[in-house]
Amino acid sequence: MSAYIIRRLLLVVPTLWAIITINFFVIQIAPGGPVEQAIAQMQGLDSGVMERFTGGGQEVKLEAAQDTNTTGYRGSRGMDPEVVEEIKKQFGFDKPMHQRYLEMLGNYITFDFGESLFKDGDVIDLIVERLPVSISLGLWSTLIIYIISIPLGIAKAIHHGTRFDIWSSALVIVGYAIPGFLFAILLIILFASGNYLDWFPLRGLVSNDFETMTWYQKIIDYFWHLALPTCAMVIGGFATLTMLTKNSFLDEINKQYVVTARAKGLDEGAILYKHVFRNAMLIIIAGFPSAFISIFFTGSMLIEVMFSLEGIGLLGFESTLQRDYPVVFSSLYIMTLLGLILSIISDLTYSWVDPRIDFEAR
Repeated sequence: MSAYIIRRLLLVVPTLWAIITINFFVIQIAPGGPVEQAIAQMQGLDSGVMERFTGGGQEVKLEAAQDTNTTGYRGSRGMDPEVVEEIKKQFGFDKPMHQRYLEMLGNYITFDFGESLFKDGDVIDLIVERLPVSISLGLWSTLIIYIISIPLGIAKAIHHGTRFDIWSSALVIVGYAIPGFLFAILLIILFASGNYLDWFPLRGLVSNDFETMTWYQKIIDYFWHLALPTCAMVIGGFATLTMLTKNSFLDEINKQYVVTARAKGLDEGAILYKHVFRNAMLIIIAGFPSAFISIFFTGSMLIEVMFSLEGIGLLGFESTLQRDYPVVFSSLYIMTLLGLILSIISDLTYSWVDPRIDFEAR
């Protein structure tokens, strides 16, 4: 198994390089880069008087120049070309594309992600600052979905075709059809707006006086703030896992070894949990890492916005709109790296759940 793990780890490097390279060149040729963003912001402030742009310790004067454009940037008309060149230099766009690309690769090898173009501070500090929110939402949402969906799927498989199976299927499908953000609005109106009930907070991961609380008060406050956003995230997550669990168990229950075990007079509970459970749960348990990373990075942006939670999803969205390339590429780099590592962990989980699976022998 060690040789397989080493091969997979070695494949991480070219895969990561390919994804970063493709995205780098796609984004570089897209219109509306950080230089144009900065120009647009400055022209929005410029009312025909002198403005100042501070960059790298230098102050650059913005003047109401002639309507000439020699910079090649749309939106820079009416701005002194020297000012635009200074902005390009400040953002590093005075260098050729290939040079910027090579410098980026060299920095990312050493996990040097640089500084944000439009936010104060290092990129890694911004990401670390937002991680608690995204990890909290992703981890608890995934755990709740698994804790509810697996027993429910097993019960549906055992009572296949009964009223319980039909009604539970209807409920999880309705939940799947409800968008998370719409359910979040409903939760806010009912439980946090004060129009009906005012039980839960609307902002932040913890209260302002969190540091002065005792340890048990901190735990209560933490989950008090997470209650509504977590519920909004899990509402649509039950259907897929519940039906996958049910179908996996139904498939195993109808196999010959189960028929043989019943013919030998084994207890139904022993058959289900000693024989069927291990085989049926293989794909479900092994898929936990990928399910967590999926919810962690893709399912929380709107929820973060609605509940004023500063997480990775909101950071990536804002950075994409602002063309804050260091933050965009760093987030992509970290997400891709985590995804590749978790895919390896998924394979290891397969072998742990069922030792008969040997990836190295394939």
